[in-house]
Amino acid sequence: MTISMSQSSVDVFVPFLGNLSGLLDQAACHAEARKIDPDILLKMRLSPTMYNVAQQVGEANRHAVVACALLADSRGHVFPNSAPNIAGLQSNIASAIDFVTSLSREAIDQAANREVVFTFKNGNTRTFSGKSLLMTFSVPQFFFHVTTAYDILRHAGVDLAKKDFLGPPR
Repeated sequence: MTISMSQSSVDVFVPFLGNLSGLLDQAACHAEARKIDPDILLKMRLSPTMYNVAQQVGEANRHAVVACALLADSRGHVFPNSAPNIAGLQSNIASAIDFVTSLSREAIDQAANREVVFTFKNGNTRTFSGKSLLMTFSVPQFFFHVTTAYDILRHAGVDLAKKDFLGPPR
């Protein structure tokens, strides 16, 4: 059995972005039940030098979107300047899902051996094959940020379990 590049990217990113949005729903419910400002949860981090929850969500979105755009040989997606609150983060997640599902699966599937160039926020670049970008960089980066957002929220007392991270059976 062969697994395609689109199955390894779009079909992985989309459900976990949806799960990430669900984690934010649970964070909002937690904040409401405890009568705390939800922004407190979004500003939490595991270490002073790590990104906070809002930034972790942004990075998960970015890695999914940039990887799929590079693989599809498409122009990248620009997120709206929404407030870094739960509703704004969920809007950006929905926007990321809409973007990656709008890309040509055929183009993504043909990208395994094509050279792609990832541009870091600081302007530095790194060249990959499409397959290498996906398997050794973008998917690990994506899951690092989704997992870290989950971990911070759980550490903050949000009632989360592994099933919330994994989502419903597919």
